[in-house]
Amino acid sequence: MLITILILILTLVVVPLMTFYFGTPLNALQIEVLTDMGVVLAIVTGVCFLLGEITKNNSQIDKIWSIIPLYYVWHVAYAGDFAPRLVLMAVVVSVWGIRLTYNFARRGAYQWKFWTGEEDYRWEVLRKRPGFNNRFVWMLFNLFFICSYQNTLIFLFSLPVLTGLGDSAPSAIQLWDWVLAGAIIVAVVIEYIADQQQYDFQTEKYRRINSGEPLGEYSKGFVDTGLWKLVRHPNYAMEQTVWLLFYGFSVVATGEWINWSMAGCLLLVVLFKGSSDFSEELTAAKYPDYTNYQRKTPRFIPFTKFGR
Repeated sequence: MLITILILILTLVVVPLMTFYFGTPLNALQIEVLTDMGVVLAIVTGVCFLLGEITKNNSQIDKIWSIIPLYYVWHVAYAGDFAPRLVLMAVVVSVWGIRLTYNFARRGAYQWKFWTGEEDYRWEVLRKRPGFNNRFVWMLFNLFFICSYQNTLIFLFSLPVLTGLGDSAPSAIQLWDWVLAGAIIVAVVIEYIADQQQYDFQTEKYRRINSGEPLGEYSKGFVDTGLWKLVRHPNYAMEQTVWLLFYGFSVVATGEWINWSMAGCLLLVVLFKGSSDFSEELTAAKYPDYTNYQRKTPRFIPFTKFGR
């Protein structure tokens, strides 16, 4: 896990530096808006770190994961005088954000004491592991990975909207803008279905446990039906798809397949690989049948385990 974290932090430095040199350089307006957003990034990162240290709840970033991108995209839309394609990009991100915020809220993540609520179960496990059980080491992990890395990642995968302020970017909505927007909405709907299937399974499982009823099909402990029969993480797969498609807006805006705004979606794919590795390690240790599920079911892409 430590090696994975170090690789993620390294990629956060290397990938943006590499992609910065691709495509048309930023104009004065883009630099001004980028600077404003960077200030917000620094403030949000600092607040998340301080609240996490004070409350011992290190999931402060989770509470804003689906909210802060809305600020970034609408800030750019405002700077661009609400040009139609900027508004379209902001709207699809808002649909994504509202859906994800709802899913997070119904699990008890938001309380009137906003710094409380559900903490990612993996942090509790990681805090007990050798190396991470040192208070100072954990504080550094909270600062550099949980808060700085993830907040910067959110900032980066929102950046394709900034290409809409480029000198050559069309202000009118193009055909491919509509195609990308529609595809993102479809991905959000699929993600909603996947999360609902998991929510229904876990709700019924714990209802039976608490009432002392036989678990029956819920005895295996994890959902492997519906979309979860096709891949082990349909919700993660769609989350990555949303932001890969969102990068597509920058291609339409710049006419360049590779440009400086691609770092975010690439880093998100790397993050979900490491995140799912850790989650599956814990799940396999808890539920014996999960190893067999891993053998026969692809992680993110359906129908990629032929002959198994």
